[in-house]
Amino acid sequence: MSDTAYLDWPFLEDRHRALARELDAWATAHVPHEHGPDVDAECRALVKSLGAAGWLRHAVGGTAHGGAADVIDTRSICLVRETLARHSGLADFAFAMQGLGSGAISLAGTPEQRAAWLPKVAAGEAISAFALSEPEAGSDVAAMACAARAEGEHYIIDGEKTWISNGGIADVYVVFARTGEAPGSRGISAFIVPAGTPGFEIAERIDVIAPHPLARLRFTNCRVPASARIGAPGEGFKVAMRTLDVFRTSVAAAALGFARRALDEGLHRATTRKMFGGVLADFQLTQAKLAQMATTIDSAALLTYRAAWQRDQGRPVTREAAMAKMVATEGAQQVIDAAVQLWGGLGVVSEVPVERLYREIRALRIYEGATEVQQLIIARELLKGVGT
Repeated sequence: MSDTAYLDWPFLEDRHRALARELDAWATAHVPHEHGPDVDAECRALVKSLGAAGWLRHAVGGTAHGGAADVIDTRSICLVRETLARHSGLADFAFAMQGLGSGAISLAGTPEQRAAWLPKVAAGEAISAFALSEPEAGSDVAAMACAARAEGEHYIIDGEKTWISNGGIADVYVVFARTGEAPGSRGISAFIVPAGTPGFEIAERIDVIAPHPLARLRFTNCRVPASARIGAPGEGFKVAMRTLDVFRTSVAAAALGFARRALDEGLHRATTRKMFGGVLADFQLTQAKLAQMATTIDSAALLTYRAAWQRDQGRPVTREAAMAKMVATEGAQQVIDAAVQLWGGLGVVSEVPVERLYREIRALRIYEGATEVQQLIIARELLKGVGT
């Protein structure tokens, strides 16, 4: 493992320390460090492997439905994501999407919905997806155009979703659509839509710089039973935000995993690269760079595990989660860039670890709320207390 001193911090318990160490040992033995050309197949294989080994249980809420605990433990999912990200970005992605994709069902699903899907998700037998973003509605969820109209005992969904992770390989999609109970975000509902439902198609597969399954979805007179709705009509936005509140801090943890791997690679390069009769680490400029990398990581880790601990205590965490995501993702970008610089020309060779990290970190500064959105959230929370 990388430096594990943070595991002794008071934010974590002995069970968390054991989880991190056991997962690191498992990932060392079972997670591929190089990726082939068939990302879909690799992602399916990783989901099955993570499920069979029991790690996906931490991404699902409810012991009766395969979860590790009745309530998703934020510190556990952060430790899992950090550890997996250090080994493989795709492994982290596979774990995270099982949690995010099924999170609405864990948090607000009926007993029947939970029983139908959560055990399969936890076992790696069903792949899940979270379908919220649209071509004109990303950070501005209230601009959502995809609509669902009630028709007897069914809803008819029409519209598109885009940037949907696991799009094209998922077995079940949680789809958010406008049902019109009220203007803006108060008129959105959430629905469970299994793959293969008539009227639902994968309109386009999307290739990105760090390959993973991603797609644009299209719904045309897609009929789903009213029993597929998650929560009450018009409460979809609340369900989506509750889901994101659980998993946003874990994005920061994934960024930490990438950054820790980058620091490891930087230390290796600095201490083995011969230069001018010594090694790269002998130079003060190199030492300063390594010091900044390590300090950036610890700063982000403190914010991340504070937010995770705070949520697990049942305390408000909106501001803290936004701070953690912003600092961890922006900081990891800086750490990884520094590692690439230490590796020199080799650092930009395709599939060298630091080059792969450089591609993998970039999306984390955008998804689940771009850095600029996190800044708005933090400022909004600060201003609430002014004059009170």
